Amino acid sequence: MPKASDIKKNSAIEFNNSVYIIRDIERSVPQGRAGGSLYRMRMYDVVSGIKVDETFKDSDMLTAADLVRREVVLSYLDGDEYVFMDTEDYTPYNLNKEGIAEQVLFIDEHTKGAHVVLIDGAPVAIDLPSSVELEIVDTAPSIKGASASARTKPATLTSGLVVQVPEYISLGEKIKVNTTEQKFMGRADK
Repeated sequence: MPKASDIKKNSAIEFNNSVYIIRDIERSVPQGRAGGSLYRMRMYDVVSGIKVDETFKDSDMLTAADLVRREVVLSYLDGDEYVFMDTEDYTPYNLNKEGIAEQVLFIDEHTKGAHVVLIDGAPVAIDLPSSVELEIVDTAPSIKGASASARTKPATLTSGLVVQVPEYISLGEKIKVNTTEQKFMGRADK
């Protein structure tokens, strides 16, 4: 059991009967205290995605969670579940459609870098890379001579996500999309 002062970003802990991933840690040393530091941690529940801010003393003992990430690719949709396949040993992981509805907008069968989060061997969530490459399947025709700083237009991607892209981008092109901001980043590397 590590102390609060030993916990690092992106580690997982068990707290209040749930498993949380630590996304941010702020250390403060209040004046007038006998040398005790406080650690304010921004944590996200791995199952529900709910954000929790909690403050711990440096000597508080926390329970490290048994959390495993495995790289996966989207295999197919089976009723109300998405089936992901482990890229190393081909183990299938079934995740409920409603639980990962937001993440699945960034995933198609060609997406690389997505990970399934396992707690005690059971899949609970999908961890996305910071950016993904997706192909445009529907958008207005590109305008010749449109500049990079010109107006934007909506584009539907292979996963069903709709993002705003510059007018010079055309149907069938692969683009990079930021998964946190849901924004166009540029053309994908060829």
